[in-house]
Amino acid sequence: MILVTGGTGFLGSVLIKKLIDAGHSVIALKRPQSIIPDALKASSLVQWEDADITDYFALKEVFAGIKQVYHCAALISNQPKDAVQITQVNREGTKHIVNLCLEHRVRLVHVSSIAALGPNKSGQPLNEEAKWEMTRKTSLYSRAKHDAEMEVWRGIVEGLDAVIVNPSLIMGVGLGKGKVAANAIFDQVKKGLRIYPLGTVGVVDVADVASIMIWLMDSDTSGERFILNSENISSRNLLTDISTLMGRPAPTIQAGKTLLSIAWRLAKVKATLFRQPTALTKDAARAASERLSYDNSKITRLTGHTFKPLSETLKNVYQAYYAQ
Repeated sequence: MILVTGGTGFLGSVLIKKLIDAGHSVIALKRPQSIIPDALKASSLVQWEDADITDYFALKEVFAGIKQVYHCAALISNQPKDAVQITQVNREGTKHIVNLCLEHRVRLVHVSSIAALGPNKSGQPLNEEAKWEMTRKTSLYSRAKHDAEMEVWRGIVEGLDAVIVNPSLIMGVGLGKGKVAANAIFDQVKKGLRIYPLGTVGVVDVADVASIMIWLMDSDTSGERFILNSENISSRNLLTDISTLMGRPAPTIQAGKTLLSIAWRLAKVKATLFRQPTALTKDAARAASERLSYDNSKITRLTGHTFKPLSETLKNVYQAYYAQ
C-alpha cells in the first residue's frame, strides 16, 4: 500500500492520479476542510484519511501495511504571521513521517524544494552539491524546507531508505476545477502587470515532478537528492511569454531592489490598514531580485527523462484556465 501526504494539493493530487491510473492502491492524507478533486472522488483505489502530519499519533494509525510514502504535504508561505505553523508543518511534520518510516521500514520519497539549496555564489547553475548557508537574507520558507530536509538526511543516517527531490517553481495543470495558486502569475498579467523584477527563476511542470517521483520510488536509488527543473528563465522573459499568450502588453518597467524595497513596505502598510495578507512580503521581494539557475543534469543522466518545455507548460495553463 502507498501513502501520499498532501493528497488534495497541486502536486499530491496529480501524483495520486498517475498512481491509480497505473493500478496502485493509495491512502491519501488530507485536512478535514480540503476538497477532493472530482477526478479522484470516484476511484475505489483511493482511501482518504483526515490526518494532521504534525500529530504523530494520528499519523501512526494510518501506517499499518504501508510500504511506500510520498511526502508532498508542506506549507508554502513567507508571511511572518505563519512562522510557527511553517515550522510545525514542514519540519515537525517531516520528522514524524521520517520516524514512522524508520519504525515501519517504509521507503520514502520526500518533496523538498530548491529553496533548501545553498546560495548561488559561483554564478553557475546550482547543483545537488550546493552547500546550505544561513544568512540574514534567508527566507522563512527556505529555513523551514532546509530543516525539513535535514530530518530526512538524519533518517538516512539512521537507516532510512529515502530519496529527496528538490523541484523548482512547479507550474502546470492540476486536477481541480479552480485555478492553481502556483499559476497565480497569470492572474497578475491578466490584471495588467507593468513592472518586472530583475531575478531569474527555474520552472518545472507538475506532471514531470510526479512522473520522476514514481520512477525514483520504483528504482534502487537511495540516499540521494535530485534537482527537478525544466528551464531557467528571467522573470522578464517569463512575464513576456505569459503576456503574449494572454494578449496583454508585456511589462516594461524594471523593478530594481530599491523599487521592490519601497513596494513591499507599502504593501505591508496597506495589508495592515485593510487587515488583508499581501503576497509581496520582504522575503518575496528579495527572492524576486535573485538571479538563480538550476542544473538538472543529475536526474536526466539517471532517468533519461525529457522535461516538458516551459512553452508547453505555459500554453497548457492558459488553455486550461484562461482561454475563452
